[in-house]
Amino acid sequence: MAERVPVMAPFRHEAFRMLWLATLVSNLGGLVQSVGAGWMMTTLTDSHNMIALVQASTTLPIMVFSLAAGALADNFDRRTVMIIAQCAMAVVSIVLAVLGYLGLLSPWLLLSFTFLIGCGTALFNPSWQASMGDLVPREDLAGAVTLNTMGFNMMRSVGPAVGGLIVALLGAASAFALNAFSYLPLIVALLRWKPVRPANRLPRENFGSAILAGVRYVSLSPNLTTVLLRGFLFGSAAVVIMALLPSVAADYVGGGALVYGTLLGCFGLGAIGGALVNARVRARFSNEVIVRLACLGLAMSCIGLGFSRDPVLSHLVLLPAGACWVLALSLFNVSIQLSSPRWVVGRALSLYQTATFGGMALGSWVWGLSADAFGPNWALVSASVVLLACALVGLRLPLPQFNQRDLNPLGTFSEPVLKLDLRPRSGPIMVMVDYLIAQEDIPAFLQHMSDRRRIRIRDGARQWALLRDLEHPDLWVESYHVPTWIDYVRHNLRRTKADADNVESLRALHRGSEPPRVHRMIERQTVPLSDDMPLRDSPEVAP
Repeated sequence: MAERVPVMAPFRHEAFRMLWLATLVSNLGGLVQSVGAGWMMTTLTDSHNMIALVQASTTLPIMVFSLAAGALADNFDRRTVMIIAQCAMAVVSIVLAVLGYLGLLSPWLLLSFTFLIGCGTALFNPSWQASMGDLVPREDLAGAVTLNTMGFNMMRSVGPAVGGLIVALLGAASAFALNAFSYLPLIVALLRWKPVRPANRLPRENFGSAILAGVRYVSLSPNLTTVLLRGFLFGSAAVVIMALLPSVAADYVGGGALVYGTLLGCFGLGAIGGALVNARVRARFSNEVIVRLACLGLAMSCIGLGFSRDPVLSHLVLLPAGACWVLALSLFNVSIQLSSPRWVVGRALSLYQTATFGGMALGSWVWGLSADAFGPNWALVSASVVLLACALVGLRLPLPQFNQRDLNPLGTFSEPVLKLDLRPRSGPIMVMVDYLIAQEDIPAFLQHMSDRRRIRIRDGARQWALLRDLEHPDLWVESYHVPTWIDYVRHNLRRTKADADNVESLRALHRGSEPPRVHRMIERQTVPLSDDMPLRDSPEVAP
């Protein structure tokens, strides 16, 4: 069970409070725009699949581009990345509004613009989510994520209704115009925010290497891969409500844009309730139990929405659906942030968003096709079956509890003084660490070395191997490669305080009178004609 921390605690921090208020306005505009796009598509085509693709076109870019955006979030100033993303979305929204007023939008052109807005969201989200750790301390992180979700759903409780009213009275183009202006408060707030940037003496990672490093770290972190899988399953099924709600409002409830907006508003109102009880629920139940209950609750809501022909009942069943939605997704998000060190948190969050929003994009397409073939009611019932399967997956892959390990840098590495004139990009570098291990300690040594292998590869090592001397069987050698000297330094700086136990356990098993000896060597697979690595104090390299 989690220790209960007041959900409002992050408001003590002025920067978080300022940005949170600005995001309310931005979220309101985005939700009004979403209502306008969804309803405009119903006026442009009768295809349930095309209507569902409005949702898919917004979430697909998050699946495709989030990892690249995560690498940018970890290697560039996150504030700058967010400002660029907000400005780009504002420009796209202005053009969309102009085309809407001129009556020049077609179904595919509308999808193209919602796709571009989704691209801006994909660029913004990893930097914004990763910035939570810059805005509040670790103990308030869960509350900050919950408040972000609550803020979005506060606007979801009123935004769709406002959007439906605007669409009904002024047309969808006015909804697009409102969205264009809603970006301004957040842009101003970001310009005012002056985050403290930690000193980093290392150059930025190569973009491709940074992406691979993020994928490698997540793939070798079992807790993170479990969250990604459960997020994908949950997103692919839960999105059916968002994808088919325009069809439900038009075909079954018999309402117009205003009713569609109030249905979304009930979903958002339920999400606010879920956010408010989030801390209490987490203090009482394990993470896995919460996710299972969320899946079951959403499944029941999908069944109720699928068979309801009464507007009041349809509105009521969306209240628990919103609560379950926010309980599960905020839990996934916090699990990712608390299980990732700061150097890779943007990429870890981006992979989570790729999985979850990728599931949403796939689900929107699949449920849209199902609605065209069998009707929206049976698509909703089918999605409830997938939600039940997501709950059952927890029997085999339970969601981990929040990571309490200290993932701050260990801070004990000192770059060795080299006698060769090595450049930062010189390499490849081969590292060997000698251990003297008594025969009776070998089982424990191999167990700890198995963890060491995962940690090394996770943090960037390549070609890891464990060797044993045939003539001196007490001598064991751990070896690995890194591409360059700067990669070796970065590899060691990534070691966290949580990894210290593994380091100390291996040193305790070492029987030598001195600490394990480390050999750092530059590798040459061909023989140079001259010494290309002269000594630092030689005449060739004297200043």
